[in-house]
Amino acid sequence: MQPMRRRRALTTAAATTAALALWGTALPSAVATDGDPDRALSRFYHQKISWSACKGEDMAKDMECGKVTVPLDYAHPSAGTLDLALARLPATGKPQGSLLLNFGGPGQPGLPQLAASQGAFSDLTTSYDVVTFDPRGVGRSSPVSCGENTDGVGVPVGGSDPRAALRQIRKLAEQCARHSGPVLPHMGTVNVSRDLDVMRQALGDKKLNYLGFSYGTRLGAVYAAQFPTKVGRMALDGVDTLTESLAEQGLTAARGQQAALDDFLDWCVKNSSCPFGHDAHAARKQVVRLVDSLDENPVPTALGAPFSGQDLVTGIGQALFSKNLWPALEQALDQLVKEHDPSGIMRFSGGGVALPPAAAPGGRLVDPADVPDDNLPAALLAVNCADDPDRPSADQLVKDLDRLRGAYEKASPVFGPHRLSQVLMCYGRPRGTEFIRTKVKDVHTAKMLLVGTRGDPATPYRWTQETAKRLGPSAVVLDNRGEGHTGYPASACVHAKVNAFLLDGTLPSGGSTCGPERPS
Repeated sequence: MQPMRRRRALTTAAATTAALALWGTALPSAVATDGDPDRALSRFYHQKISWSACKGEDMAKDMECGKVTVPLDYAHPSAGTLDLALARLPATGKPQGSLLLNFGGPGQPGLPQLAASQGAFSDLTTSYDVVTFDPRGVGRSSPVSCGENTDGVGVPVGGSDPRAALRQIRKLAEQCARHSGPVLPHMGTVNVSRDLDVMRQALGDKKLNYLGFSYGTRLGAVYAAQFPTKVGRMALDGVDTLTESLAEQGLTAARGQQAALDDFLDWCVKNSSCPFGHDAHAARKQVVRLVDSLDENPVPTALGAPFSGQDLVTGIGQALFSKNLWPALEQALDQLVKEHDPSGIMRFSGGGVALPPAAAPGGRLVDPADVPDDNLPAALLAVNCADDPDRPSADQLVKDLDRLRGAYEKASPVFGPHRLSQVLMCYGRPRGTEFIRTKVKDVHTAKMLLVGTRGDPATPYRWTQETAKRLGPSAVVLDNRGEGHTGYPASACVHAKVNAFLLDGTLPSGGSTCGPERPS
């Protein structure tokens, strides 16, 4: 679900996030204090969005852009504000309100994704203004960064001294805090959910109509728990877990990605152009050897930074999200194996870093060219840690690594070691909220449609079942017996059933399924 990002020139940060002065700017004047939080919040609920043509070469001509202003800290609404970037595809027919989209992540900016995929929502724009946004700390909305010489998340844990890795991770956490400024402590899905409700009101909707993919399903579920009476038509595709720890999630992801890689290699070896020969078992071993070889001897790139085995793992993982990418992945791997040229794989993995720009005063939007190149991984880490209450001690983490290493490698010799770092990633950061694990359950809302895909490498079908049971009778499950991450983009059946629900309120019957489809 992560788009490829353009390479940007390094941006000089003469003043980093210490310059971020978050003053209210574009809101009605207010004399409320934190002693009257409802009154202090009310001014955020009296906004009107001013829409205008989106600027930038990557923006679609039919898109309009705007912004909404939200509190930096909902517990202290007068302490400062953030502007959040919005974009919409206006309804082509008589509008019945707005439909908010979240494309996943966390850390995924909505504006460029809507521009790239606007055709997928043409049916919905017959009745809705289709709206997306860059969440707080993401894209143009006060982007967080971990600064120079880091991709924001990647810390190897394969060495013989795990405590050295922990020291490196703590140093990374400190570096992220220095470069991200006041917005970092206020990241997380609970706050983004509250931002959603401000957007709903600013858009003029009494209830939130919403389509969320992958991480966007976590956001939708949290909104349903916080604002149950404001839920309109909500569809969640590629359903995230609400209960598993980061360690459990990493193990699940390793298994799912390995299954997807096995499927890809089974397909690849049937083609004359497959760089791993024609035996699937041998091909699996070759991939492991290639990763190990590149970790020992990374290959140079035109961009300066060498390309490692972990970079390869990241690129393959991204490409496996859709069967439609298999031919391009095969070609990129052939280019890497035969020509030692990683440029094809790098198109999947993105990469590159830049210093964050001088932050805009007042939490105002930054220009697209000034979004730090590490914003996506830095925001992903910030949100996941804000959503996770577990903070084991260093001693406990060392024990966990010893206990989990074998399980991760068994789950996937390719993705397991890479995913094992997920166990450590929140070390040195403040403890996250318990709200999602303890409060997001038994919601009393309008019916919600949850789509689970059987062959999803990122969000396994059992998560859909578990989350539906946790949410209660309001959740209706659509079983997509296909492959790939999420169903709406790839399955005509899922696409039609989700559209029927969002447009007309028609829910599939209990136990409804969609069969597997050939990739287009």
